[in-house]
Amino acid sequence: MKIVVLNGSPHLNGATSDMVNAFVRGAEEAGHEVASVNVAHKNIHGCMGCEYCREKEQGVCCQKDDMQALYPEILSADMVVFASPIYYFTLSAQLQAAIHRTYAIDIPRNVKKVALIMSSGSPFVYGPAIAQYYQSIVEYWGVENAGIFTANGKQNRSEEKREELYRFGRSL
Repeated sequence: MKIVVLNGSPHLNGATSDMVNAFVRGAEEAGHEVASVNVAHKNIHGCMGCEYCREKEQGVCCQKDDMQALYPEILSADMVVFASPIYYFTLSAQLQAAIHRTYAIDIPRNVKKVALIMSSGSPFVYGPAIAQYYQSIVEYWGVENAGIFTANGKQNRSEEKREELYRFGRSL
C-alpha cells in the first residue's frame, strides 16, 4: 500500500513528528511505501477560492507552489495520514492550507483509508479537529477512518505512545 503522511507541525523534532516517525517505521517494516511530507516547511499557500481548478483547467491549481509536487503523491496514495499539533482546538494552519488545496484535485479516488495523529498539551482540545476530520475528510472523501491517535502532556514523546503508533503502522 502507498501511504502519504501530511505532517503539519512546524517543529521538526516535536511531539507530532515523534509519533509520525514511529508510525512510518512500523508501516515501512510491514512493507508499505511511505512518503512523509512536513507540509509546515513547504511553501503552500491557502486556497484562494478562485475556481480556476474547476472552470479553467480541471484539477489544476493556478498557484504554482510546493503543493504541485504533493498532488501526484496524494492522487496515487491508497492511504493519507494527517498529523498535527492542536493549536487552539484545530489542526495547524499549515496542514489546513494543504487540506484546503486538495479542492483543486477534488476527491482523491485512489485513497481508501485515512488516519489522524494529533499532539497537544491538554486532553480536552481535540473535539473540533476530530469533527473537521470526519466531516471534511472521512465523510466527504467517502473513505475509511483507520484510526485517530492522540498524545498530550506526558504522553508526548513517551515510549508507550511510540509503540502504539508503531503497532498501528505494522498492522496495516
